[in-house]
Amino acid sequence: MISYQIYSSRNFPPLSATLKMLGDLGYDGIEGFGGLYQSQAQVDELAAGLKANKLKMSTTHIGLDMLENQPDFTVAIGKQLGWAKAYVPYVMPDDRPTDGPGWKAFGARLQKAGAPLRAAGIGFGWHNHDFEFVPCADGAIPQAAIMEGGPDLEWEADLAWIVRGGSNPMDWIDRYKGRITAAHVKDLAPEGENADEGGWADAGHGRLPLGSYVKALRNYGANYFVLEHDNPSDDKRFATRALASAKTY
Repeated sequence: MISYQIYSSRNFPPLSATLKMLGDLGYDGIEGFGGLYQSQAQVDELAAGLKANKLKMSTTHIGLDMLENQPDFTVAIGKQLGWAKAYVPYVMPDDRPTDGPGWKAFGARLQKAGAPLRAAGIGFGWHNHDFEFVPCADGAIPQAAIMEGGPDLEWEADLAWIVRGGSNPMDWIDRYKGRITAAHVKDLAPEGENADEGGWADAGHGRLPLGSYVKALRNYGANYFVLEHDNPSDDKRFATRALASAKTY
């Protein structure tokens, strides 16, 4: 399934217009994020917009605080919106462990927090940025420690953030084959280019061999491929070009 991380269009309101754009372009669906779930009324509006534009929401990002503090609400909206997978996407710098045991304990915390979702039939895991690939003072790699601490965690691999973290995505794809159930298909501009867009590029128009990564992920059983750009100057341009590229992988 090819979907669109709606966070890419956060600077281009309203949401209703974005959903119509994506439906018209031929997307299968969208991936949500925590800002969409602040109230039941907001969720109801989102559900109506998905239905009107024939879009699905098979995957989502969800805040760890919401999952831990509002598990029943989280499961309920997951069922309403049709989530197949949910991933915690981030931990603030001040809350990050500083050594291997700390990151392993964080993985265990994630696994415990995701239990209600897994019990409801919704796959659950972690979505990476770059900091998970920077070694701690004790030599531990946070991403590996998280996966060790939460042996049932799935992983949504953000391919471009892995590169920004100084690692080779293919090494991690091979290492965690079977546990990577989704991926952010995201691209990086050549060094020094697209500074106004944070150095990101439309998928397929940058320097990463995304087709090779996607092929490997599919061979290992990943089913959800999410197109994302962290700061596009034109979200329709990005959505159009990224989808065209993804269809060639």
